Amino acid sequence: MKSRKLLLALTAGLMSSTVAFAGDVRVMWYSDGVEGEVIQDLLNRFMEENPGINVILDNVAYQVIQEQLPIELEAGRGPDIARVTNIKTLADHWLDLTPYIEDPEYWQTNLGDQFDWMRPDGSDIIPGFMTQLTLTGGFANKTLFEQAGVELPGEDATWDEWVEAAGKVQDSQQLNAAFAIDRTGHRISAPNISYGANYIGEDRLPAPIDDATKEFTTKLVEWTESGRMNKEVWVSAAGTTYRAAADDFINAQIAYYYSGSWQIANLSTKIGDAFDWVATGSPCGPAACTGLPGGAALVGIKYTQNPEEVGKVMDYLASEDVVREFTERTLFLPAHKGVIAGEIDFQSDDPNVKAALDAFVKATSKVSEVANALPAWKWGTPVYGVLVTRISQVMAGELTLDEAFARMDEDIAAQVAEAGN
Repeated sequence: MKSRKLLLALTAGLMSSTVAFAGDVRVMWYSDGVEGEVIQDLLNRFMEENPGINVILDNVAYQVIQEQLPIELEAGRGPDIARVTNIKTLADHWLDLTPYIEDPEYWQTNLGDQFDWMRPDGSDIIPGFMTQLTLTGGFANKTLFEQAGVELPGEDATWDEWVEAAGKVQDSQQLNAAFAIDRTGHRISAPNISYGANYIGEDRLPAPIDDATKEFTTKLVEWTESGRMNKEVWVSAAGTTYRAAADDFINAQIAYYYSGSWQIANLSTKIGDAFDWVATGSPCGPAACTGLPGGAALVGIKYTQNPEEVGKVMDYLASEDVVREFTERTLFLPAHKGVIAGEIDFQSDDPNVKAALDAFVKATSKVSEVANALPAWKWGTPVYGVLVTRISQVMAGELTLDEAFARMDEDIAAQVAEAGN
């Protein structure tokens, strides 16, 4: 564990300590699917058109973005531009692009709906733009369900019904597990909200862990103990470390996978014609059938030595034609109003892709107000981290559920107190 942390620290340290020459723009980037290749292609084109600006793309693991980048930012260092998902909590580190972009009004009109997700509370800066909008949701291995003779649950099926159906497939096809949810507090927050949870207190500070969160957490632990949920996904890492279960689904080791729309390109590329799969929306709880909206933002970093060049790169990447091409090639849902209003020709011959994209677009109509409020709430990421840390400890047998719930409240209170100091 220590050697892994040292390696990550060295990796981030090397990237952030690289000398920034005039005209250099260093971009820290992570990928879920093919978007790393796409952005490199687009940046190569930009450099051909702007020979005085050298853009260096650092493709890093998502873990580096989550764990090492915040440390660098707190030290007043970092890349010039970064692709991040922890966009609200780290908002104080983003550069105000307003003086460095050609047409701030264009940005406000086409990309402004999500600016509050990225801004410090009360700010009116232009920090960057969403490279895509995302929504959590499920994927089912349709072929496995058919081979097991089990019908896919309907549109308004509950979490219990999905786990029961996937369990029948598991038993029939002798799978490692019935289903898996990515190891992250973000991913389990949608089902928590579907059960009636609300993390945001009346004072905008984190509320105590409520009965709805406890109810779904208890179910998740029970499903893990019974072998329905893939335990390895959650106990193979510690702390807040993210682990996706995509490979388990891609390798047909589980029948149902709860992740999100950003996985579509990854699944299409790696599954190919091995089996048919479908996007399912989010299973229902007693209160809602909601997914959790979000996305990845491309932001300028306020510690850059080359803000003018950063502005030019960001103007290029935020332009309508470039956003449309990025969207069509990566199979992401765009955040750009002009792109949304026009035709989008998603570049895929995989028949599963268009149906999956359509399913996620349809699922946006079911997103609850509580879920919609979380992306602009600065305490979201700290709460997600506490949830995943303590729940995985229960799954590993290190804590009881009651102990975990008590620790969650203590951990969150400590973070609030630390921030106040």
